[in-house]
Amino acid sequence: MSFRANDPSASQTSMLDATALMSDREKRFLEKSWAKVFAEEIFPLIDEQQFAPMYSTVDSRPNTPVNVTVGALLLKEVTNMSDDEILNAMMFDIRFKVALHTTGMAEQPMSDRTLGRFRARCITYYRETGKDPLHDCITGLSEQLAKLMKIDRSLRRMDSMMIDSNIKRMTRLELLYNCVARMVKLLKKLEVELPEQLRHYLNKEDENLVIYYNKSDDTSTKIEKVLSDASILMRLCAGGNYDDYNEYQLLLRVLSEQTNHQEDGSYRLKEAGDPTMHAGILQNPSDPEATYREKAGKGHRGYVANLVEEKGENGSLIMEYQLEQNTYSDSRFMQDYVEEIGPQEKPVTIAADGAYSGSNLEEKAAENNVTIFNTNLTGREAKDIAADFKFNEDGTRVTECPNGKPPKSCSCSKAGICTISFHKRDCENCPFRDQCNPKEYTRTTRVTISARTQQRAQKQRERNTDDFKKMSAFRNGVETVPSFLRRCFGVDRMPVRGKVRISFFLGCKIGGLNVMKFCNFRLRCNPSTPKAIFG
Repeated sequence: MSFRANDPSASQTSMLDATALMSDREKRFLEKSWAKVFAEEIFPLIDEQQFAPMYSTVDSRPNTPVNVTVGALLLKEVTNMSDDEILNAMMFDIRFKVALHTTGMAEQPMSDRTLGRFRARCITYYRETGKDPLHDCITGLSEQLAKLMKIDRSLRRMDSMMIDSNIKRMTRLELLYNCVARMVKLLKKLEVELPEQLRHYLNKEDENLVIYYNKSDDTSTKIEKVLSDASILMRLCAGGNYDDYNEYQLLLRVLSEQTNHQEDGSYRLKEAGDPTMHAGILQNPSDPEATYREKAGKGHRGYVANLVEEKGENGSLIMEYQLEQNTYSDSRFMQDYVEEIGPQEKPVTIAADGAYSGSNLEEKAAENNVTIFNTNLTGREAKDIAADFKFNEDGTRVTECPNGKPPKSCSCSKAGICTISFHKRDCENCPFRDQCNPKEYTRTTRVTISARTQQRAQKQRERNTDDFKKMSAFRNGVETVPSFLRRCFGVDRMPVRGKVRISFFLGCKIGGLNVMKFCNFRLRCNPSTPKAIFG
């Protein structure tokens, strides 16, 4: 299938145009609807060239117009429709035809498989090249809409949200059983002769008998039986003939993570507190990429999304998003974002909570003309007096104490902790003596401090300023975005599994949210009831 651009400005009204038979009253209502805003201001901004590399360079059957497909995906999320429902709307609802510039077509350019095939093509292209054309399209569209809304690009706020994978929480027995059963069924499919001990996994009722009709006292015995079957299975699969099969790789993974391999070839279950049992171990074979993380006292199995929002007088838009396994820290998200945007011509301030701080992060941001504003701090508070110590540029030596006295000597460890000695006479009448609380010796006094502690104390002081209060109030606004994505766009009910697929759906939902906000801006609707305009 070859790529062919669909220029919305080249379309002309024909005799078949669906709006030709509308009454003047109907046309007035259409002019005031979201369809006109989408058709005239959003649809032309969808960059089809981002998707051109996914298609063949050889002349062949042309693709379904990409801007129509992407536009349909965005409207699908805004209106909470299924693939079939959005296709029906394009056929029978004049607003969707107008929005997607298909009023003059004798037949709608999409079929019931168009959206599914487009998703598969984008996902395959991402896995082969590491490039995400949908992400680039959504963020590019957001930048264009931000210009129309006159959003302030110098102030940005950041927050993350957990996105659980659509998988079941499995016990260790369930996890081991499923991986063994999947491999047994694969061997059956490949017509491999199975030992009698493994054939019960082919019985549809076997899983219920082993797992659901199970007493707690029987769990250990059943796990030992499954591990014994796994040992037989591994001997049967020896030789490397199954290395390319996903079922075999999952079996190898679960055995390495959950068990210890004995010298006699058997497997013994690891203790629950084993240090090798980490958050990245397999949670469910249906989604091997999902990881485990606890947040606010609740366990999550899946992924975490980072969102960057920018705001102006006319509203706000999500300008950037990133999806990773949920073991990915907020500070790493901040580091990725700072590196991605690169040096900025004008100063940029990013407001985020304390989890987005990290060693050397502020220095890297400053190199790009970016200031990170943490509205709260994690960990233990530093002494206020620490803010008045002065360090050299690289933070390896203290040059002055709060009283302006240079130290007698200063040594810094690899961890960045400086041990400072002062003449005892310098501390005897010092007004800050009780706050520093130095250790006293015969001729000297000693204080330990690090540049990191000094920076933390300075940030604690900033929390009492008017600027801090304004930035804190500004950052708090981003807290509504995760809630809105959950309630109105169902990010916790993704119909797919796996990081790449979930990232695709997340991009469509974020694009849909931005479309909704822009239409609110143009139609002067109440922001608290944004879906009303798409009713």
